[in-house]
Amino acid sequence: MKVFAVGGAVRDELLGLPVQDRDWVVVGATPEEMAARGYKPVGKDFPVFLHPETREEYALARTERKTAPGYKGFVFHTDAAVSIEDDLARRDLTINAVAKAEDGSYIDPHNGRADLAAKVLRHVSPAFVEDPVRVLRVARFAARLADFTIAGETMALMRAMVDNGEVDHLVPERVWQELARGLMEAQPSRMFETLRACGALRKILPELDRLWGVPQRADYHPEVDTGTHVMMVVDMAAGLKLPLTARFAALTHDLGKGTTPADVLPRHIGHEQRSANLLGPLCERLRVPAECRELAVLVARFHGDIYKIDELRPKTVVTILERCDVFRRPERFEELLGACEADYRGRLGFESREFPQSQSWRDATEAARAVDAGAVARACSDPAQIPQRVHEARVSAVTQVIGN
Repeated sequence: MKVFAVGGAVRDELLGLPVQDRDWVVVGATPEEMAARGYKPVGKDFPVFLHPETREEYALARTERKTAPGYKGFVFHTDAAVSIEDDLARRDLTINAVAKAEDGSYIDPHNGRADLAAKVLRHVSPAFVEDPVRVLRVARFAARLADFTIAGETMALMRAMVDNGEVDHLVPERVWQELARGLMEAQPSRMFETLRACGALRKILPELDRLWGVPQRADYHPEVDTGTHVMMVVDMAAGLKLPLTARFAALTHDLGKGTTPADVLPRHIGHEQRSANLLGPLCERLRVPAECRELAVLVARFHGDIYKIDELRPKTVVTILERCDVFRRPERFEELLGACEADYRGRLGFESREFPQSQSWRDATEAARAVDAGAVARACSDPAQIPQRVHEARVSAVTQVIGN
């Protein structure tokens, strides 16, 4: 029985990056032998075990054979005769196909270390085309390793997977999983630009794909192109260290601009509500978690109002606060403000500008929250009028703060 460190742990160690999780491959053992040593079986499709002490994953070396479309269309084979080289041959990228033996030596049959040094994302073998998730993974690694390039032959295979329909077999859960991980990388724009370059974005997120080539008013958006703007916004959201919910909202806040009639361009009147409307079907299709969907809808609907708090009447400010449920969900409103700041600063020449609107909204929230709703209710003789009286008291309090 031999144990090898594999995958991301080896790659990140070679890059000098922090190692988050370690995966191990075991050669020369059977499931029965693993169990006898105290390893707990957890794999559903192939033998994977948890170490009895560290709880890290140990998988038996395996090969795979394509039997049907999609990423689930594989039959796996494991036995004690499968070598570490056999196991590495089924991996996606050369930089992920390096193993480290217990003596510290490397097994690198596909020159992954050379590609790490050259900063290249390259497929291991022509079998790359058999798993559509690999298109998403390459795009995600492009976002994580922002100074790496994708080998031309690998991009050609990705385009072929789009053209032959293999990408159509992606299941929503895996798409969302990879998109979410990509959004949390250092430069998320590279994921979406990579998907667009190979043609996969129009299959996975057509609502986003059609934003490229849509102009905006240059006085508001010096970068002009809507797709370019959204990519600047998601990168700004990453720079601000926003959570996934706010990054997804940043990605989707302007979807409605892709449906603006050509005869009114470059204006986008009403795009906020159109963006919110598009989010429902998109989130349903990709099984987007509720917390991401809910914040994205709020940001799409209200980002235009957030910028112009100095122009809004106190009544409008309070209505927006109430519709955002800020009194019960203050942390979500902070995420909304973060996404709006990313939108504001995700414009050419605006990257270093201040966004004082956030503090203005916090001041308004604090004033409205200070209203004693219970006292207002007790002073109201008609219970049906209580919500309106509380609203009016909040408007009065906010007026003292913003004075519009």
